[in-house]
Amino acid sequence: MNIIKYNERIRDIRVEHCYTQQHVADLLHVGQRTYSDYENGKTRIPVDSLLILAKYYNVSMDYITGASNQKEEYPKC
Repeated sequence: MNIIKYNERIRDIRVEHCYTQQHVADLLHVGQRTYSDYENGKTRIPVDSLLILAKYYNVSMDYITGASNQKEEYPKC
């Protein structure tokens, strides 16, 4: 079983979309260095920021956190 940590997943998704760390940091209203720390696992990303990213990238929380490797869409309300 290959366990992917959320920091690896948020980096992979960002790169897939060709976004810079600065672009995503602006979306989350944090500095680029803070976002870099999220991706490098130096700082835990807040749950509300994970929700923002899941919705922005249209992927489930299970996928973005690495709990699942199935790329499901973000739930529609």
